Amino acid sequence: MAAFVRDPTHWLKKLLPDEWIRAALTEVRRAEEAYARGDARGGLAGCRRAAGMALNAALVVRPVEAWGRSYVDHLRALATDASAPEAVRKACRLLLDTQPPGAPLVTLRGPRGNAAVVEAAKDVMAHGYALVKREAPLEIEEPS
Repeated sequence: MAAFVRDPTHWLKKLLPDEWIRAALTEVRRAEEAYARGDARGGLAGCRRAAGMALNAALVVRPVEAWGRSYVDHLRALATDASAPEAVRKACRLLLDTQPPGAPLVTLRGPRGNAAVVEAAKDVMAHGYALVKREAPLEIEEPS
């Protein structure tokens, strides 16, 4: 792999893989806090963002064009990626299929359902982390 050069203007290269993982951990904590205060829309959005951020970390070390650029693109692609573990594909589908409040479909919500969404995000995050750590250490060049 070529050396990593940080680029603050590039959507993916603005953070190192470990920084993407830390950002994902922060985002999932925010999602849990949103759910705790009854903000299901914010909780779901935060879970999707957290999962996507961890997948960005994986994309830094192993680019996969099929994953697209947005967090939701990443989840859609991984949900059907036969090379991914079934548990990760299932977690992606749960994150994508969960409807936010106010959606045309009536969805019964509760702490158990919210916890399942958070756990799905954490499963995807763990997969992203594993992909990062499976790759050889990244050589980093900071721009001058």
